Amino acid sequence: MVATIGPFFFSSAALARKKDPEFATSPDDPVLRKRIIELAPTVDPAEAQRVAEIAYNTGREKRKEWGVVWPPGLNNFLINRGVKKGGLCFQYAEALLLRLSELKWETVEFHWAESFERTISEHNVIVVTAKGQHFSRGIILDNWRYGGRLVWGPVIDDPHYQWHENKSFYQKVLSRRPAARPSPSPAPEASPTPATAAED
Repeated sequence: MVATIGPFFFSSAALARKKDPEFATSPDDPVLRKRIIELAPTVDPAEAQRVAEIAYNTGREKRKEWGVVWPPGLNNFLINRGVKKGGLCFQYAEALLLRLSELKWETVEFHWAESFERTISEHNVIVVTAKGQHFSRGIILDNWRYGGRLVWGPVIDDPHYQWHENKSFYQKVLSRRPAARPSPSPAPEASPTPATAAED
């Protein structure tokens, strides 16, 4: 009987220690910014602030653009019926990743995360880590769970999902970026007009 209760007890205790992700309070949420900075001593505070700002604003902008309704399950149903055009979890994650990829990051990097892969409950988010840091040390950035309101928290502490990294899908999303437009060639310099005898 002890052997039967033991694993259940430990799994329940581990689950009890986990904590729901927190709501970001603003584009410059000081708690989120601080947690990103604390990922590693190498993280640039300015980059941490930009990550928080982009993640926060992207969710709100997309919620407005797509006319997202609550709860997410209802919005998903309306999308599948053709009533709404966006608001699925992978669409929020793709939009955020593409926005983040528009900038050059020196001290942080991003990962595509998924849980309950290939099931009706699949969920996708973006994870931020310090540059070179393992995915499991990162912070999830989730705009879908509350219909465009950003929630965040440590990857390993989410009580509702077990996150796994998908590197190939990350690259697939980035391959959809519009090709950079070539810079226009500078106009050739006009040849100096030879001075005429009258000008001398």
